[in-house]
Amino acid sequence: MIELDLVKTSKDLRFNWCREEILEILNMPLIDLMWKAQIIHRKYNDYKVQLSSLFSVKTGGCTENCSYCSQSIYSSSQLKSNPLQEVASVLERAQLAKDEGAERFCMGWAWREIRDGSAFNSMLEMVRGVRKLGMEACVTAGMLNDNQAAKLAEAGLTAYNHNLDTSPEFYRNIITTRTYQDRLDTLKRVRNAGINICCGGIIGLGESKKDRASLLEVLSNMNPHPESVPINSLVAIEGTGLEDSKAIDSIEMIRMIATARILMPKSKVRLSAGRENLTKEAQILCFQCGANSIFYGDELLTTSNPACETDRRLLSEVGVSFNKNFSFNKNAVSSK
Repeated sequence: MIELDLVKTSKDLRFNWCREEILEILNMPLIDLMWKAQIIHRKYNDYKVQLSSLFSVKTGGCTENCSYCSQSIYSSSQLKSNPLQEVASVLERAQLAKDEGAERFCMGWAWREIRDGSAFNSMLEMVRGVRKLGMEACVTAGMLNDNQAAKLAEAGLTAYNHNLDTSPEFYRNIITTRTYQDRLDTLKRVRNAGINICCGGIIGLGESKKDRASLLEVLSNMNPHPESVPINSLVAIEGTGLEDSKAIDSIEMIRMIATARILMPKSKVRLSAGRENLTKEAQILCFQCGANSIFYGDELLTTSNPACETDRRLLSEVGVSFNKNFSFNKNAVSSK
């Protein structure tokens, strides 16, 4: 069994994890895994959960064939494509999210890649506007070039989200319109522009535990580690290629959160899509072993999410700190 030295910082913070090591950690007895993850978590992070709100600026019509996504043109889901939101309406949503207590506002465009022009110029305005509100700004919009990355950095973008989804080996079972290397190249451009990386994956796609370890190997060997690592569980949507997939056991999510925390001690490990399907107790265990960020708000692009008030109550019950600077329903939960 792998012995983790939890005293020497140099051994905690590594960028040379191998798949066999990671698989061994992922398969540890759950109690031992959670214990080790919590020690790492307490050492490097305050017990604070960042609240992030996600809003779809451009929905549907994406030319990628990601088999889990209802926004793909290859999906037969009932999702309707919507035109781009105007700058003013997006900033109104950002203000609402801030009033509810969100610290980061994430904006999504269902694009294969960013194209120059009026839509990109509007994106830059949105980023500037969100930063003026005093919030972190995150964008997810597919691939981009060096010049676009530089302009987003100049506009003040905090982070760019571009998930790897799964392992390099399993990737072509899920997506064939874009390569794994395309994703890595996008992340490199983002990093070179000085923008933080938000990058994680999805479990429940039909992948093996070796695939999960392989995904975590890629993420944990990035130097520096991604500042934000979203861990999603598949939400099977009718009309997508994975509509018949079975929901994963919550223990699998807990294992992924704990292992990600051990491998990437300083990253924000974000409990993301699929959280609505977790019991309160399962979410608490995820917080205990390293999750320190959640997507916050009633909707995540095209899937539902727990209500803000429900989340505030849960976090208060758990005893972790979070941004209590919200102006709506201030008496809904007790405040420390």
